[in-house]
Amino acid sequence: MANIVLTRVDSRLIHGQVVTKWLQQSAANEIFVVSDELENDEFLQSIYVMAAPPGVEVKIYGVESAKKYWAEEAANSNAKVLFLVPDLTALKAMVEADVIKNDIQIGGLGGGAERKNVLKNINLSENDVEILNGFLAKKLNVFFQAIPEDNPIEISKLIEKYNSL
Repeated sequence: MANIVLTRVDSRLIHGQVVTKWLQQSAANEIFVVSDELENDEFLQSIYVMAAPPGVEVKIYGVESAKKYWAEEAANSNAKVLFLVPDLTALKAMVEADVIKNDIQIGGLGGGAERKNVLKNINLSENDVEILNGFLAKKLNVFFQAIPEDNPIEISKLIEKYNSL
């Protein structure tokens, strides 16, 4: 069975920190990206595949395809998986499908309308806070950590900051 060694939410998906730090830290040999947008964009897929180091397989699925893969094919894999999603909505779907059951690392959520900056590269919307509170209610360990050298910050502290802004 494929083993998820790190679940990370990062709007940038595969980038320098993921490739140089988190792959090594987690000892993953596969990057599994869940993004409806990327599933339908072969050009962007090729860029992300090229960004991965040699010997690390990259799989890119949309939410529904990812659910199907984990239900039907993941049992036949011995991969150590770094599981990446660009946003909390995609992650929520994976939690509800019982794919993600353990620690959730928030590495970066971009800015935009209706989003408040709570820390470095973490911007939350009201919907994000609702999703995060749902994860906490399920007793999932959710934390922010940009790089391995940083101490993890409990997501409840960032929700508190969001509510105070």
